[in-house]
Amino acid sequence: MSSNRESFSSRLGFILAAAGAAVGLGNIWGFPTQAASNGGGAFLLVYLVMILVVAFPMLVVEMAIGRYGQANPVDSMRSLTSNPLGKKFGAFVGWIGLSVPSAVLMFYSIVGGWLICFLLGAMANVIGLHDVSEWFKGFSIERNLLGTIIFYVLTILIVQGGIKDGIEKWSTRLMPALFILFGLLFVYIMMQQGAVEGLKHYLIPDFEKVMDKKLILAAMGQGFFSLTIGGCSMLIYGSYLSKKENLPKMAMNVTLVDTAVAFIAGLVVMPAMFVAMQKGVQIYAEDGSLLSSDTLVFTVLPMMFDSLGLFGDLFAIVFFLLLTIAALTSSISMLECSVSLVSERFETKRTPTSWVLGSLIAAFSVVIVFNFGELFGLVAMVATQYLQPVAALLFCVFGGWVWSRHSKIKELEQGYPEFQQGFFGKVWPLYVKFVCPILVITVLWASF
Repeated sequence: MSSNRESFSSRLGFILAAAGAAVGLGNIWGFPTQAASNGGGAFLLVYLVMILVVAFPMLVVEMAIGRYGQANPVDSMRSLTSNPLGKKFGAFVGWIGLSVPSAVLMFYSIVGGWLICFLLGAMANVIGLHDVSEWFKGFSIERNLLGTIIFYVLTILIVQGGIKDGIEKWSTRLMPALFILFGLLFVYIMMQQGAVEGLKHYLIPDFEKVMDKKLILAAMGQGFFSLTIGGCSMLIYGSYLSKKENLPKMAMNVTLVDTAVAFIAGLVVMPAMFVAMQKGVQIYAEDGSLLSSDTLVFTVLPMMFDSLGLFGDLFAIVFFLLLTIAALTSSISMLECSVSLVSERFETKRTPTSWVLGSLIAAFSVVIVFNFGELFGLVAMVATQYLQPVAALLFCVFGGWVWSRHSKIKELEQGYPEFQQGFFGKVWPLYVKFVCPILVITVLWASF
């Protein structure tokens, strides 16, 4: 299976694709919202610590499992042991893991569709089609359906191209575009009144809040979800990584790019919130809590754009294009997980497999669109608060306890012969076995 398996053609291609899988609405929407809700600079400081303590060691586990198995999540988990019972359990863990990206994509694509609609609405406003703009910005079944379908078509078109011609090709275009657009937005925002106060709130931590239990749990959970730990994307991308590459170094590069996007998103969104407050938009309640935390991107920021006239429309176009790119770099990795399984197991061609599986998951999204009030929140909660942490815990337990220490170390020594000589190499096997499961259980407990 591994002999003719596709792989990334360059280190940069892998880093940008894997970072793209991690970079999504969690970074650009979720992270600034969490920072705004939990003390700004204090949250940022704790988050950076949690990324290194919680997320990075587990990212190495998932990528190592994928590269060792050189296959889809189910077969990669099976390959970690020769015990027949262990193989069955491994396959079960793989199926649980595989359910995560499919379940997330069901609701994520709807949000991706909203982003596309807000982008089209801003464009319509610029050329004077105000009624059309209002339709795109309004909430209706027809609008949600259109946006969702467009988002799925874009996702499928990229995935059908394969690793080099699809995922890697577009990731190396979309990710740099992400940083360029962020830079433009940051410069523009910092020219507005109130932006400097927002920047201070974001960068200067209140050390009295650093040890707050709620803040620490929020930062741990955000770090955990930011790198899609338990989401299978990193496992499947790891399976396309060359054995010649230094895996911990590649994992660290992915972590740094992903964290950089979250940090820069905060640099843009937090000052933008304070600019909005200067324009009369209410952001915080009297008790200091954040208003509209779940819909910040779709309510508060558009109100700020509207107050800026034509510049606001242009700003909105760039901002929602940015979010659409971030959403797409994640969605292609979600669909790739199931496409890789079916195409490998049944030796089917990638293009029809991508369209059939993409359409199948899209059908569930359509059901959610027509029953939005009952299903959207439920599916999102089950996928992110329960399925993903459980999958991450199972990956961690299987990778730490079932996969032999010798085999783990041997895999990481490929491309990094001196792995055991460094501090990380000495600590990591035990850390994954004992510490990581406790941290994941803590995240799971906090979600309940």
